[in-house]
Amino acid sequence: MPVRADDLPGTAAPADPSPPPGQVIIGRFDQRPPYAVHRPRGADSWLFTWTTGGAGLLRQGSARTGAAPGDLVVLGPGVPQHYTVGPGAGHWAFWWVHCQPRASWTAWLRPYETGDRLYAVPSAPDGIRERVDAAFRRMLADARWSGEGPPPAPEAAGPGGEHTEVAVAHGTAARELALCSLEEAVLLTAARSEPRPTGADPRIRRAEDLIAADPGAPHTVRSLAECVALSPSRFAHLFTEQLGHSPMRALRHARLRHAARLLEATELPVERVATASGFGSPFHFSRVFRQRYGVPPGEYRQGLRDGG
Repeated sequence: MPVRADDLPGTAAPADPSPPPGQVIIGRFDQRPPYAVHRPRGADSWLFTWTTGGAGLLRQGSARTGAAPGDLVVLGPGVPQHYTVGPGAGHWAFWWVHCQPRASWTAWLRPYETGDRLYAVPSAPDGIRERVDAAFRRMLADARWSGEGPPPAPEAAGPGGEHTEVAVAHGTAARELALCSLEEAVLLTAARSEPRPTGADPRIRRAEDLIAADPGAPHTVRSLAECVALSPSRFAHLFTEQLGHSPMRALRHARLRHAARLLEATELPVERVATASGFGSPFHFSRVFRQRYGVPPGEYRQGLRDGG
């Protein structure tokens, strides 16, 4: 028989479809058929899964995806969901985390949405997997920190590679440390490189990387073209042809993402955020930020503080 969320110890209170969004709950399971979780009303919190062995199958609304080792699959709240051991697989070993993600993560995940708030990130290479695995082990340890003395050391994987464990991060410090580790995992997988068209010119990729690495720098079409050994006109043509938008539009989007992260993570005045993000005019910054995020910079920051 399928296992409902209420039957999983430590993951949901009786009569609740999933943990509340304010909690950070992490676990690692190694499940065999007929393991399944079905939430017909969806979850209240986000669910992050990282597969380490076997295979899983996840459905959210009309979207579905398989999960193999090295795959990060994220299910957003509010959509009916069902996940189980993959067809023909003998087991599914995976980490899972229920939480409310930090605001910047949605931009990293957005390119991988397959529909109905299901985000399927392509398999990470081995070097990335090892570091992501370490981040999840550290997350489990940090979630158990009482706030006294040093946090417990992460445990190594057992002989079979997996354990069945669940931890709830109690206290602000434990929750924030656990979210920092999860952010590292998301960054290493979803944001390690933006999805690019197949066959994209390596010079255009290099220009993208230059913009992403330092969006606040005084980039121009000419300066970027010089860095990749192209004429400005040829560079602008190739960039727009291959990516579907101009270099300056890509730069503006990168600067706005950078500004949003500064608003989320620092107490810098809005004027300094504008300058640090490459905007010469605070008025222009406020206008384009509102166009992108729906609210002016100050209101965006206040909304995060209010839990909005």
